[in-house]
Amino acid sequence: MPDKILVINPGSTSTKVAIFCDEKICFDAEVRHPRSEIDKYSSVMEQLDFRSASVMDLIKNELADDIPGIVVGRGGLLKPIPGGPYSINDDMIADLKSARYGAHPCNLGAMIARTLADKWGIPCMIMDPVVTDEMDPVAKLTGLPEIRRRSVFHALSQRGVARSVAEKMGIVYEESKFIVCHMGGGISIGAHRYGRVVDVINALDGEGPFSPERSGTLPVLPVLQLVESGKYSFAEIRKTITSGCGLLALTGTNDLREIEARIAAGAPETELIFEALIYNIGKHICSFIPALMRKDKTNKSVSAVILTGGLARSTKLVAAVEELVNFIAPVIPVTGLEEMEVMGRGGLAVLRGELIPQTYVAD
Repeated sequence: MPDKILVINPGSTSTKVAIFCDEKICFDAEVRHPRSEIDKYSSVMEQLDFRSASVMDLIKNELADDIPGIVVGRGGLLKPIPGGPYSINDDMIADLKSARYGAHPCNLGAMIARTLADKWGIPCMIMDPVVTDEMDPVAKLTGLPEIRRRSVFHALSQRGVARSVAEKMGIVYEESKFIVCHMGGGISIGAHRYGRVVDVINALDGEGPFSPERSGTLPVLPVLQLVESGKYSFAEIRKTITSGCGLLALTGTNDLREIEARIAAGAPETELIFEALIYNIGKHICSFIPALMRKDKTNKSVSAVILTGGLARSTKLVAAVEELVNFIAPVIPVTGLEEMEVMGRGGLAVLRGELIPQTYVAD
């Protein structure tokens, strides 16, 4: 009998589920959550029950006669920790439940996994959480002494696709340089230098290009003026910046397919917004050239610029970004279940004893 691994990956407006039979995917599905449904909840944690129910609806027939050997949830916002597998324990659940290090739907991955694992009496884990921190100290410094930049990014997706591309190129990830741009509800970009992600664009803290749902980098003083004016409370501006901006605020939809349909039908204002999205993505990709060239005596060139995430399915967007940044390196789009596959491989390695889950200890 093959080892079965259940993988759960909550995103901003969807929850993905996959079941692996050893290395092969034997089931995968995705449930999309309309914005109207998400907006019923005032916090991410309030979504736990309905997201868990969505997962059970997806898998009830697939696991009717059998249970998995392990459940792997997407890693959430925890304290900065090295990458790799971690058992989901009480310390981890407490930090996620309290949103001690930030609120995001990815926090629900470990919580849903723990709920199902406890029901079945099996182990559960996370793999390469978004708080994986390998940033160079110089990249964390800002001009305001009280603020340091944080390493929060799509670590699972980025490292997974970088390793996959390196393998296909016949090179070693730990001996190469990549710029990886994950383009989903939020957009994060990482500078991968010889196996370490030495700088990242932290979309959760408001950095980088605007995205389908997030504001991206904003001028600081006008934001402070909006809060001072009383138009937004701190909680309101935080929620707006992280889930109510970008394409959603500018066009009324976060669906790039709808955006492209409007452009095809003749909508110049929408086309300008689309072009601005492309420009911002390209600009921030280029900003990571110094991170890859700094203190590198070999002066090795960048192996590839990798585009992944949901927006990478758009051939129109990928072609336009490629035109802006292909002077750096070949641009390689990667779509599919890369995050799920990395989580599945991690779970299988733990079941086989090839990897030992680390223990998360709250501060």
